[in-house]
Amino acid sequence: MDELAANRELCSAALRCWYLTGATAVGKTAISLRLAAALNAEIISLDSMSIYRGMDIGTAKPPLELRRQVPHHLIDIRDPHETFSVSQYRELAHAAMGEIRARGKEVLFVGGSALYLKAMLRGLFQGPPADWDFRREVEAEVAQTGDAALHERLRQVDPVSAHRLHVNDRRRIIRALEVLRLTGRPISHWQLEFDYATPADQCRVFTIRRPRAELHERIAARVEGMFQQGLVDEVKRLLETGLELSHTAQQAVGYCEVLAYLAGAMDLPTTKERVLIRTRRFARHQETWFRGLSECRILDLLPDERPEQTVERILELGGL
Repeated sequence: MDELAANRELCSAALRCWYLTGATAVGKTAISLRLAAALNAEIISLDSMSIYRGMDIGTAKPPLELRRQVPHHLIDIRDPHETFSVSQYRELAHAAMGEIRARGKEVLFVGGSALYLKAMLRGLFQGPPADWDFRREVEAEVAQTGDAALHERLRQVDPVSAHRLHVNDRRRIIRALEVLRLTGRPISHWQLEFDYATPADQCRVFTIRRPRAELHERIAARVEGMFQQGLVDEVKRLLETGLELSHTAQQAVGYCEVLAYLAGAMDLPTTKERVLIRTRRFARHQETWFRGLSECRILDLLPDERPEQTVERILELGGL
């Protein structure tokens, strides 16, 4: 079976699962527990930061007592200094899906990482194995010419990828150049071949949404609560391990700002404000992603709507 056919087979299996998504602080956890009970389901986390052990407060992981009520998977599976990729997530998620279904349970994905969601629903182009000689050659060149020159090099041969990738995203830019060198086709062409959409009425992907002002209030309350619960101390404990946080972990909303605070780059009130602003921006970014995925069925929560009512709406739309 070729890679494209294998990818579509995996997507077909993933499309039979249930999904509950939405922006940060929208209220997924309360709904997910009730939905899992109604479906007789186990939950697979769809959150790129909840994989890290010790990063609990800033990632708003469901408390342990709630995770004991409903089994959760792919939480606390890596240490913060370890790297983790979308392809690794997809592999582990499919393994968890098989285990859950073997127990006669439904599978419910819950979280707000849109890239992970897209990888499950539409697949992922793995591409050829790394050419380490080429990568070392390019890295040496970048040391002399800089990231802007590398980005321009990509723009000349694959403008679609160059538009999508930030000028400082060196790793992915080098990978795009590598794929072109090894396959003769731009990585954007390969990704397009793997990126096929499914209509929302053929999926069970539900994205809950609140009015912007209400969501901002919830985000503000969450950010304040994170600091009250001890986010600064949590980051201190991570640093005390003596192991440098991975690039991904360092970029997590809340953590990079607290790292800067602990380094003396800003005071605590400024840190809180920056976390608040960045969280709001992140929520807007998530909503943009979800609107762009045809599989997502947007559910606007009604004023004073209870989680039980939302679950009833989801079950009805899902055909149960």
